[in-house]
Amino acid sequence: MHCELTEDQIDIRDLARRFAEEKIWPIAERADHAEELDLDVTRQLGELGFLGMAVPEEYGGGGMDYLSYALALEEISRGCPSHAASMVLGNSLFATPVLTFGTEEQKQKWMPGICTGEKFGAFALTEPEAGSDAAALTTTAQKDGDHYVLNGTKIYVTNGSLADVVIIFATLDRSLGYKGITAFLVEKGTPGFTLGTREKKMGYKASPTCEMVLTDVRVGADTLLGKEGKGFSIAMHSLDSGRISIGAQALGIAQAAFDRALKYAQERKQFGQPIANFQAIQFMLADMATQLGASRVLVHYAASLKDQGVEYTRQAAEAKLYATEASTWVCHKAVQILGGYGYIREYHVERHFRDARVTEIFEGTSEIQRIVIARQLFKEAAQGVGA
Repeated sequence: MHCELTEDQIDIRDLARRFAEEKIWPIAERADHAEELDLDVTRQLGELGFLGMAVPEEYGGGGMDYLSYALALEEISRGCPSHAASMVLGNSLFATPVLTFGTEEQKQKWMPGICTGEKFGAFALTEPEAGSDAAALTTTAQKDGDHYVLNGTKIYVTNGSLADVVIIFATLDRSLGYKGITAFLVEKGTPGFTLGTREKKMGYKASPTCEMVLTDVRVGADTLLGKEGKGFSIAMHSLDSGRISIGAQALGIAQAAFDRALKYAQERKQFGQPIANFQAIQFMLADMATQLGASRVLVHYAASLKDQGVEYTRQAAEAKLYATEASTWVCHKAVQILGGYGYIREYHVERHFRDARVTEIFEGTSEIQRIVIARQLFKEAAQGVGA
């Protein structure tokens, strides 16, 4: 499962690390408190190619491999996962369905601007009564000649208030269950398409998470993403690659917390010596480092399988499950090592702890990941494939 990095991949990782340290770290705490992205930093991510690094060159991207993207995403998330969220949308959650299922016109219309940061995309699947059970969504799409009329409400839309275009999932016929779900590319400013509540969150506070309301939103057939009734499979396909993204983000958050805890342990003195000399602290740091190492192997392996064009559903779910739960645990221990200071904003690890927690929830909860993994194991066993 070990992935040997190429010189190019190392260079990309190091570039992302320098950018995070020089441009993102200085503004991360301020952005968290203000609950606002620094759009200048986001545009710089676009200028450096990070917002579309895994997008083919003909659509304005860098044409890079997914492992390179995962490496860069970890480093940017180490600086601030809220700012890294635009990378996830530009390379994965918005980009994957458009690049895989979109028409040539749709790809040319949206991807170049999203890769540069001139435009933003969003992905709207979740609803008040449709979370883990995505097939239960109630947003409707009624066909009217060459148009569709959309009605419903979407929640928890990442970067929703910034989005120029949103992938909206709606059902043409609820009686068909998941087979009725269809995807549309809906532009900001379309009559009847409005923003609702902007959520106040525990973490990822600088990244705007919004409710979206559709009231008799009339869109043309050219906004259809893929085919009618294929929206659920589009969503599930997109979430496979998205799970690698969230695993990489969780890894970056945990690495940031670990780095601060390690430094603090060597500087903080109690009982006349650095607390790093105490076995209790050493054991915590050792366990944290081990969790980080295991997470990194799983994330990199899933990304490498995607690059090879082979089945990676189970491995992506394993990477997300392990890395996100490890991230929460590592950040918890970082707070513990800093003690009272860990609870104070000035020392940052409380922010890392808050950011880490949601990674176990969005793009599929830990419980959903376990279901996906188990189903894939049964499928592989039936096919005679080893785990």
